[in-house]
Amino acid sequence: MVDLPLRSWFEGLPTPGQNLLVAAGVLVAGLVAGALTAYLVSRALRAFGVDDAVEGTPFERTARQLGTSTVRLLARLCGLFVFVVAALYAGQVLEVMPEEAALERISAFLPQLFVAVLVILVGLIAADKAELVVSERLKSIKLPEVTLIPTLVKVSILYVAALIALSQLGVATGALLILLAAYAFGVFFLGGLAFKDLLSSAAAGIYVLMTEPYSIGDEVAIDGCRGIVQEVDVFVTYVEAEGEEYMIPNRKVLREGAMRVRSG
Repeated sequence: MVDLPLRSWFEGLPTPGQNLLVAAGVLVAGLVAGALTAYLVSRALRAFGVDDAVEGTPFERTARQLGTSTVRLLARLCGLFVFVVAALYAGQVLEVMPEEAALERISAFLPQLFVAVLVILVGLIAADKAELVVSERLKSIKLPEVTLIPTLVKVSILYVAALIALSQLGVATGALLILLAAYAFGVFFLGGLAFKDLLSSAAAGIYVLMTEPYSIGDEVAIDGCRGIVQEVDVFVTYVEAEGEEYMIPNRKVLREGAMRVRSG
């Protein structure tokens, strides 16, 4: 049982009464400390611009639908941790907690659980933000394979976050390394198969940009499509013909060849 100096204030009360008052005091102090922690964490997150950084992410939209926000959720999680610690001490004062050894195990596991939950939340937020950023950067590349890249980035971040969270909960490091190696192999091997056309278009695009067989404004015939070159990037060549714009992957340019009809 915890021996707190607060007991000297209630020397005239029987021991059960002292325990109840001390436990109530610890709970109130924990509630106040938790609220203060949540307030300070919220202010700190806003000062670092976290609220602006997560704006528009699926996680933030879900939090808004639940009547909260990402910043408030993280702040309340920190405040809850402080209150739970106080509740454990209050339970020990009331002698309703398990034996001392079990309480020590709970006290040691609680910070690990808190860090694991925090890692998962941060991983969800970071994954959503990374998906948005990558999608924004790749939106000009209108190839079907490109739409898979933001999802792959998101899943990769979530996977790493899950591994870190599991390590905090005491899962064997060897098993986590095996899982990470298996995931990396899957990403590189299966990703290589899925993005082989994209990679070949990128390689062909680099060749086209270096050799410049045609330039913007030239009239060309590529893979049966004849028109004026509007734009050339690493992955595709944009050709306009009779008011319609065609997107031709650079791998086709290299394979089928491009005939320049007239220079602009």
